[in-house]
Amino acid sequence: MTSTDPMTLAEVEATARAAHEGQTDKAGRPYAEHLRAVAEGVRARGGDDDQIAAAWLHDAVEDDARSAHWLEGAALSRRTKDIVRAVTKRAGEAPEAYARRILDTPGALLVKRADLAHNADPARLARLDDEATRTRLTEKYARMRALLGLEGD
Repeated sequence: MTSTDPMTLAEVEATARAAHEGQTDKAGRPYAEHLRAVAEGVRARGGDDDQIAAAWLHDAVEDDARSAHWLEGAALSRRTKDIVRAVTKRAGEAPEAYARRILDTPGALLVKRADLAHNADPARLARLDDEATRTRLTEKYARMRALLGLEGD
């Protein structure tokens, strides 16, 4: 592989898994399970390789597992980088601005749709011990789906 060749999906997956090594979700499950579910959700919804790669990396910058500088220099397509940047929440950012950036970035909506589908999965939310957290997250995900025009999703 030369420095201009983009990473394969297998390399992106390995990179994402390594970046989130040791992290768990709110229910205590390995974080890589969420990444895999989002990538598979994108694939199942007809996403292309750029979108699948972005799905694997969708939380890497937001969770400080990788830096924005790393993303810029990574052997990824410009489109994959644009999608990752679009779905990366920024500190203090209004949900409306976040949704607008996703809607304005080609390919990003599908990745966010798969992310929201997994995050809002009732079986996944049921694993949370705290009812208040389940309620808060359910409302948060429903609001974002509405802002993105995914209410019936």
